Amino acid sequence: QVQLKESGGGSVQAGGSLRLSCATSGITIRRACMAWFRQPPGQGREGVAFIDQTDKTKYSDSEKGRFTISKDNAKDTLYLQMDSLKPEDTAMYYCAAGICDADTDPRSGVWGQGTQVTVSS
Repeated sequence: QVQLKESGGGSVQAGGSLRLSCATSGITIRRACMAWFRQPPGQGREGVAFIDQTDKTKYSDSEKGRFTISKDNAKDTLYLQMDSLKPEDTAMYYCAAGICDADTDPRSGVWGQGTQVTVSS
């Protein structure tokens, strides 16, 4: 059974940085597409960053240049480095396995429980 657990969220001031981690079990992430999504308060879930089996990455336009997705295949752990954080980055952040891009059906993926990121101005 595939399980994902996010960590690293918290409260930070605008301009600060956070590094989210997603520990996995039951999956070899070097063979999987992995992704980070977020859900701002009162809004729908949106894709943030994606990484495939060849380590090719994709980002949503608003995060490009500020966020970096990476993975440690030896630890089967996914990361999201977030720099220059803005108040509008406040959201619950989720990692997902089996999601290759924003067009992938979310129902085909396995999701973690999320970690809260709050950015104050």
